[in-house]
Amino acid sequence: MTALAAFVGGLILFFGMHFFTTFRSRDPDSLVERMGRSYKGLYSVLSLVGFVALVWGFDSLRPWPQTWQPPPWTHHIAMTLMLPVFVLLVAAYAPTGYIKKFVRHPMLTAIKLWALAHLIANGDLGGIILFGAFLIYAVVDRIALKQRGDAGPASAEPNIFGDLIAVAIGAAAYPAFLFYLHPVLFGVAIVF
Repeated sequence: MTALAAFVGGLILFFGMHFFTTFRSRDPDSLVERMGRSYKGLYSVLSLVGFVALVWGFDSLRPWPQTWQPPPWTHHIAMTLMLPVFVLLVAAYAPTGYIKKFVRHPMLTAIKLWALAHLIANGDLGGIILFGAFLIYAVVDRIALKQRGDAGPASAEPNIFGDLIAVAIGAAAYPAFLFYLHPVLFGVAIVF
């Protein structure tokens, strides 16, 4: 399989599974509802295969052609946007109250901010395709959730302790990722 085929196929498989979930029928007699836990397993496996393929393809196709040269100040905006991304990622899984009450869907908001930050700071074709796809997905999914009346996992009772934990863990993960993990995992140094 070529890198381009892996990248394109991975994008189609990963986002195809996610868009299918976004727009699938909620009818109790639908095939998905009858499959139950089997559907979740199949969804997870196919999404993981798609994600691995798109990451491998994206990395193998480097260097991507440059479509525009981002000004240096966009780098600082992207770094600033990434701090709340880490807090929101933790908040999506932590028993938070105020964050979920205000943001509603912390994971989708984190994906939107992450994708926007990377679109601002990267001008290569691969980055525009990859981060643009994530941004489009997160926006469309949020609109679909709103239309379904899904107010999000907002807690009935605000949990300030959970919010503080999310902020502390997110704030600690941010510099670790900034200074160490991003260059190790993605081969791109953030801090020059």
